[in-house]
Amino acid sequence: MSRETPSYIAVEGPIGVGKTSLARRLADTFNAELILETPEDNPFLERFYHDPRGAALPTQLFFLMQRVRQLAALRQGDIFKPVRVADFMVEKDRLFAQVTLDDAEHGLYEQVYEQLTLDAPKPDLVIYLQAPVEVLLERVARRGRSYERLIDSAYLHRLSEAYAGFFYHYEDAPLLIVNAGGIDWVNRDADYQQLLDFMRGMGAGRHYFNPLPFAM
Repeated sequence: MSRETPSYIAVEGPIGVGKTSLARRLADTFNAELILETPEDNPFLERFYHDPRGAALPTQLFFLMQRVRQLAALRQGDIFKPVRVADFMVEKDRLFAQVTLDDAEHGLYEQVYEQLTLDAPKPDLVIYLQAPVEVLLERVARRGRSYERLIDSAYLHRLSEAYAGFFYHYEDAPLLIVNAGGIDWVNRDADYQQLLDFMRGMGAGRHYFNPLPFAM
């Protein structure tokens, strides 16, 4: 970002890590078009949390189709907002599928995924947020969504491991890996500004942002 603002920024990470709040701030900063997940629109999601085995496949297929539609609409977005910021990548759906589906379901899912994502746009910058599972649990509880009340530490641990494995090998775009456990870009402007300044100095490749917390 040291030369020009990326035209498509994707913020990723496990449930509760702060993707949406960071994406909103970035969109405001860059006067960008904001593309957000809408998990509350998935009619299978609450059923999944009550019955993970029985509802995993329809939950994942709904999310996959929803995200593919959103990314397709990105190509037709507001021409006066040349920067787009999303709080997801389409690849995330594949990570969740690996965690939640059995072998037979996963084989079917992969066939659908390959067909639907052939022309998915690639971000110009990916921001991958990490935080300890106990921090994720605290943040999930704090936001108080009814359909998330059954999320447990074992599920978040599996998701975090899946994300770590994926981004360990990720090379499709410049990647910023952020230790988000001790910073708060919603309530502390200094935290956000420190991250933004770091982003603006980035070049190509992989970068790590692991700040010391500001004194209170």
